[in-house]
Amino acid sequence: MARGFESKSVADQQAEAEDRRSTRRDAPADPAAALRRRGLELARADAQHRLEQTTDDRYRAMLQKAVAHLDKQIGELG
Repeated sequence: MARGFESKSVADQQAEAEDRRSTRRDAPADPAAALRRRGLELARADAQHRLEQTTDDRYRAMLQKAVAHLDKQIGELG
């Protein structure tokens, strides 16, 4: 009898874990949008890093425009 009770408890725990995984609140509603946002964030981080390292004024201006453009795109995604 105790063995049956144990297996029932394990099955219940597994079902509850599956329910929690399927109803995660932090999961993005649209995985493609989340992937696009992550790509934009990485591109922005790279441009920002390059901006901090450069000494060329023309390259700096280009990177500043790129960072601003990426910020705008990230903002549009929400």
